[in-house]
Amino acid sequence: MAKRRSRGDGGLYWSESRQRWIAEVTTGYTPAGKRIVRKASGKTKTEAKDKLKELVRDLDDGLPTGPAGYTVAEAVSNWLTYGLSGRHPETVKNYRYLADGHLLPLLGKRKLRELSAEDVDEWLADVATRVSTRTLRLLHSILNRSVRHSQARDKVKRNVVALCEIPTGQEGRPSKSLNFEQAEAVLKAAENSHLHAYVVLSLLIGARTEELRALTWNHVNLGVHVGSNSPTVHSISVWRSVRAGGDTKTRKSRRTLAMPIRCVVALRLHRIRQAEAKRQAGQKWEDHDLVFTSSAGTPLDAHNVRRDFRQVIKSAGLTPKEWTPREMRHSFVSLLSDSGVRLEDIARLCGHSGTAVTEQVYRHQIRPVILEGATAMDRIFAPNQ
Repeated sequence: MAKRRSRGDGGLYWSESRQRWIAEVTTGYTPAGKRIVRKASGKTKTEAKDKLKELVRDLDDGLPTGPAGYTVAEAVSNWLTYGLSGRHPETVKNYRYLADGHLLPLLGKRKLRELSAEDVDEWLADVATRVSTRTLRLLHSILNRSVRHSQARDKVKRNVVALCEIPTGQEGRPSKSLNFEQAEAVLKAAENSHLHAYVVLSLLIGARTEELRALTWNHVNLGVHVGSNSPTVHSISVWRSVRAGGDTKTRKSRRTLAMPIRCVVALRLHRIRQAEAKRQAGQKWEDHDLVFTSSAGTPLDAHNVRRDFRQVIKSAGLTPKEWTPREMRHSFVSLLSDSGVRLEDIARLCGHSGTAVTEQVYRHQIRPVILEGATAMDRIFAPNQ
């Protein structure tokens, strides 16, 4: 007669309905006193017995004994649903789009407990042949955070994704900037567009597109005198954006900038045009005090801006598909750098927390010859007169 298993050693029995050996072990109890049972199965009694030993060993070691059939797709879906609280819906939508397109078709059906570092390496190597390095990093992050989310909920023992290196992906679309002649052509072409002031502000003060779309007239100063004997200071307060909660990208992104005369003229003209659009719209106009709106006063979205911006670029004699609105900000940085403005000052104008991003990402026109060292040494070691 077979020896009965001790309490805590689990159970092993044959299931007629499934035609498999079933191993089960009690891992705890719910607040209502109901047993929490984890199960595994095998075609043979020996296979099921080995899985029972693994369940018991995990229980003794305090390791999670999550459901064996829990898949990568379920882990990603659970994280997207519950792990992104407070994130903007567009961010969640973007993550889901990337997961559906590049992650789930290859790894979605894989059981999470059986996912290996080799599986992840092979997946990353395959995806690297089709997407940019930036997208590859984002995909790795989605999988990594999904598994970590499941790990914290006892669905899997460890996170193998964190052990994998991210390979280099395809070359992404390189960012670029307008030179002075191109910038003048774009400004000229924008004069006949309702996006005129938007383009002028993007190029001449370097505001981000999400900052300009959230800009209100309350944050624009077109004619207030500071002190009785001081000249008029025209400024714009970049304090909001279309990001979740209305916050700017970083704390230093919240800044107040003096405006060049060209910006002031463009905004005054824009205000007149907006007043006329408001009059024509009548009761259909939605007043949000926004500087840049649709013809009905509603906020602009990124698609609206890109569409109209392409028309401006085309009118300037450039190729529309090669330029995006954010490259006006790149051009702002590069044109200032090319004219000799210090990198630290440019970083402050852009709202960057330091100069690293300004130099590595935004500055495309670097002065061909660095003159400061030679100028200083000539002054220090001036030849005898």
